[in-house]
Amino acid sequence: MFGILLAGVGSVFQEIGDSVGKKQISSGAASYYTFGFLNFLFGTIFLIIVGFVRHDFIFSLASLPTFIPRVLLEIAQAQLSIWAIVKADRSTFGTIRTLTIPLLLGVDIVLGYTLHPQQLLGMSIIFVVIFFLLLSEGFKAKGLLLCLLTAVNAVATLSLFKYNITHFNSVESEEVIILLVLMLYFFLMATLVVRENPLRFLRRPAFLLQSGSSGAAVCVSSFAYAFAPASIIVTAVRAFGVLFAILSGKFYFKEKKFLLKLFLFTGILVGLVLVLLT
Repeated sequence: MFGILLAGVGSVFQEIGDSVGKKQISSGAASYYTFGFLNFLFGTIFLIIVGFVRHDFIFSLASLPTFIPRVLLEIAQAQLSIWAIVKADRSTFGTIRTLTIPLLLGVDIVLGYTLHPQQLLGMSIIFVVIFFLLLSEGFKAKGLLLCLLTAVNAVATLSLFKYNITHFNSVESEEVIILLVLMLYFFLMATLVVRENPLRFLRRPAFLLQSGSSGAAVCVSSFAYAFAPASIIVTAVRAFGVLFAILSGKFYFKEKKFLLKLFLFTGILVGLVLVLLT
């Protein structure tokens, strides 16, 4: 129960970070690139501290054939995700990104793994719920293509991550290097392309809140896995993520069709539980 509570708290922090960043970029206060840099700043610092405390920085050069493609895909994923966060309704973004889980199971099917009947049912429910969401939007939801691309690309990045930490690298070293590359990418884009110094934005309360909330989300969510099986925490994170995205969409961004989206959230929750709890 405590692990699920932490997952919920982590999802709240992530929603705060994403919502504040979305608002600031939409108002023209900063660029996408500054948002991206600040989004990863405190989470990276946290993981570096954890790695030193645990003495668990292990990186094998043998992982480069799979690590380098992951770096490139993660840069694309980060850029697409930030565009999607800003352009799409929060409820749309939160719901469609759950597609990653059934798509990962689809890859398992192709690779020859046997899935339980309830997992197939859960996948079907998620697909049906997302179809109804898009149907209610006339398949013209803002940022729809970006949300779909992030959901599909995440299948590749997560698969490569799982492969690397299983065969070559520690979680801390794998993730810290990836995050440092992403921070460098966004910092260079911010300074060279739009002439912004992302670090200066930390003086502003809104951007400090955005960066701090995103970092807190990484911290709290990481500790959640120590108190419950990974499948339960993943289910909780995804479900809470959809719920809080719907709530912020309604009360912060004044999005419409609140009751319909709450009903669809129930379907997503049932589907996730069936997919992840075997």
